Amino acid sequence: MTKKRSVDTRVYADLAALISLQNEARGFSLLPRQPVHSPLYGRYASRLRGRGLNLEELRPYSPGDDIRLMAWKATIRTGKPHVRSYTEERDRPALILVDQRISMFFGSRRKMKSVVAAELAALTAWRVISSEDRVGAIIFNDENIVEVRPRRNPSSVLRLLRTLVDFNGRLKVGGGRRQNDAQLNKALLRAEQLCTHDFLVILVTDLSGWDRTSAKRVKRLARHNDVFALHIFDPLERRLPPEGRYVVSDGELQIEFDAQEYRVQKKFTDHFSNRVDGLTAELKRHNVPVIPVDTVTPAHEQVRAAIGEGTRAR
Repeated sequence: MTKKRSVDTRVYADLAALISLQNEARGFSLLPRQPVHSPLYGRYASRLRGRGLNLEELRPYSPGDDIRLMAWKATIRTGKPHVRSYTEERDRPALILVDQRISMFFGSRRKMKSVVAAELAALTAWRVISSEDRVGAIIFNDENIVEVRPRRNPSSVLRLLRTLVDFNGRLKVGGGRRQNDAQLNKALLRAEQLCTHDFLVILVTDLSGWDRTSAKRVKRLARHNDVFALHIFDPLERRLPPEGRYVVSDGELQIEFDAQEYRVQKKFTDHFSNRVDGLTAELKRHNVPVIPVDTVTPAHEQVRAAIGEGTRAR
């Protein structure tokens, strides 16, 4: 019997760990009603439409019925007051775009960005299923894009997670691998083609390679769907380590720099801040909130802090 290879869950996503996150998919909601502190709340956040209403039947008026539901044509035709009866529409599909490109294979302290992306995808998928909605995904790396069609059952989430673990397991440095920025736009195009209207679209990415085409495609997606981004970053991308000389390598090339120099520190920090602030402002103009998620604090804790209601499960 072949012994199963152990996985360092800081470096690579583990299927069992992603499945176990079903227990942590609580304390936050992806439905329209949001706490006031949530980035998804209010005029400048995602205009979450939520579920609509389906006409179920016309029935005789009863005392206490809302006069606004009067069915005047039926009332005139029958000579007796009738009202419309509605049921809540149950279908609000979600599509999760999960970035597994080489830029995601980085982590300076606790976990790789690619692992955190997998965890966020699992958390949101389990949360959507718990609301009895369909969930699917578009998972992409530097060579391939795979679409998992939205379905409304736990087995569809398992298929999504298996595909994600497979993509994640292919990540490695060296070997002449280079980031393919075009894959982000190709994934967004696939999302445009799939999400006709009233989808919840969740971007899970470090936003690497974002350009004008990316902005145009997200703008079109947000016209008829609810879109928000989970922006994954590592603390080392925001601020250089303490004073000292460091060697940085991508597996092939390497450079040495002195973190003690103030100009180096400031230029590095300003570059990250300006880029992220610019992208956040651009997405906000298209009613797409951006929620930052780092690679240090557990993903479920950050999601609850950003869009949850404390520790109270929903």
